[in-house]
Amino acid sequence: MCVTVSNTMKSNTRIGHDPAELGELERSILSVVWRKLEINAEQVREELGRPLKDSTIRTVLRRLEEKGYLAHTVEDRTFVYRPAQTRQRVAGRAVKRIVDWFCEGSVEALLVGMVDSKVLDQAELQRLAERIALAQKSAADSGKSKEREKGGRR
Repeated sequence: MCVTVSNTMKSNTRIGHDPAELGELERSILSVVWRKLEINAEQVREELGRPLKDSTIRTVLRRLEEKGYLAHTVEDRTFVYRPAQTRQRVAGRAVKRIVDWFCEGSVEALLVGMVDSKVLDQAELQRLAERIALAQKSAADSGKSKEREKGGRR
């Protein structure tokens, strides 16, 4: 007889944790979980390829869950971790912190600095311009449809 037991665990997590406060090992483990999507502590240790104790990995996984980056399920008494937030969402929060700290809240100042420092090249700038234009068109189309809805209800 084979039985699979699975539970989803939820805990009191801090969704607003500052990604800038993550340590090097936390970032490495988070990267592994984002890449694998579902993974247990032993698999994380193997993926890291560093001589770390199992208890160290489990502690960091638990702390990442407490900070709101990971969630876990229990399958046959084994904790299986998965991302609770996308890499892009965490990166966005980290960038917001940089914008607030160094650019007084100005995304434009950040982008100008990235261009001046050659972080963004011409092709990336073009892609950004296209995404901005698409977002503006989408917002304008949404506004027009709302106006039509208001006009149709009279």
